[in-house]
Amino acid sequence: MSTTQSERLRELLEPLVTSQGLDLEEIEVDSVGRKRVLRVVVDSDTGADLDQIADVSRVLSAKLDETDAMGAGEYTLEVGTPGAERLLTEHRHYVRATDRLAKFQLAEGGELVARILKVDDEGVDTEVPGVKGRKATARRLAFDDIVRARVQVEFSRKDNKKEEEA
Repeated sequence: MSTTQSERLRELLEPLVTSQGLDLEEIEVDSVGRKRVLRVVVDSDTGADLDQIADVSRVLSAKLDETDAMGAGEYTLEVGTPGAERLLTEHRHYVRATDRLAKFQLAEGGELVARILKVDDEGVDTEVPGVKGRKATARRLAFDDIVRARVQVEFSRKDNKKEEEA
């Protein structure tokens, strides 16, 4: 998708997404055979449920139908959320990932897997899990020291609150 088309679509769609109480995270146009697919990724601090996704999809579809933003050819509109292993690129993404495990690629080299505990304007307070019976350790990461970060899926995480209640 050209930068001009991407910018035009973002300018057109972002106010509509925002009016639905969501953030426009990503816009992507792919060609699939003769058809094109417009993928719109939305999210909010509390997540987006299926009803919100359906509502925003209807609003975006109506707007796209009344404009020529996608041109004359056929296209399919897909609206969804970022997914379980989302890439953290904005401050709000880190805030939304608080208490989640993330994999960080560091500017100094190497990787770190740690739980995000707190986020402020300068960086992230994390807890690095202990290995082989060792205690977890705290580590502060400045945003400038993070090259890339992605939320990790946890299948067997113990819920500390449930453990404390037991």
